[in-house]
Amino acid sequence: MARITPLPQSDWSAEMAEFIVGFRSAARGGVLDESRPAGANLLGTMARYPGLSKAFLAFNGHVLNGSTLSRRDRELLVLRVAAVRQCDYEWAQHTLLAREAGFTDEEIARIAEGSESSGWPERDTALLKSVDELLGGGKITAPTWRVLAGEFDERQLMDLVFTVGTYAMLAMALRSFEIEPEDELVPHLPVR
Repeated sequence: MARITPLPQSDWSAEMAEFIVGFRSAARGGVLDESRPAGANLLGTMARYPGLSKAFLAFNGHVLNGSTLSRRDRELLVLRVAAVRQCDYEWAQHTLLAREAGFTDEEIARIAEGSESSGWPERDTALLKSVDELLGGGKITAPTWRVLAGEFDERQLMDLVFTVGTYAMLAMALRSFEIEPEDELVPHLPVR
C-alpha cells in the first residue's frame, strides 16, 4: 500500500487536471493516447502537491520531449536507472516506452544486467556505464566520458547527465512513497 494515497482524478483541481492532460499529451509527442496506461498512481500522488508537481513535471517534460538525446538513448538510460535503483514502477512504465523506441524484450532484459552483458556496441556500453558511474560515484569517469564525447555533442552530454539525475530522483520518490505500478503495467523488474 502506498505511503501517500494517490488523489483520485475526480478530486484534482481543474488547473491540475488541465496541466496533467497537457503533460501527458506532450510526453506522447502531442497526442494523448487514452489506450496507454496513464500513470494514475504516480500522477494521483503528484496531484496532492500541485506546486511541486508542476515544477517537476515541466522539467521532466524537457527530459522526455526537449532532450537532444534520441528516444532509444533516453530509454536505455532510464531503464538502467530503474534497474540499479530497483524501481518497479519506473521499469514497468519505461519498458513500454523502450519497446516503442525499438528495443526488443531480450535487449530490455540485458539492460538490467548492465554494461557487462555481452552484445552491446561500444556506444551503448558507455551509456550503461555512465548510469552506473553517475549513480555510484556521482561522476562519469574519464574513460567512459571519452567514448561518450566521441559519440555525443555537448548538449547531448548535458541531457545524458540530467536524464540520469531526473530518473534517479523519481525512482527515490516512487520507492519512498511506495507507489505501485498500475495493474495494466505488466513488466516487472528482473529479480537480481
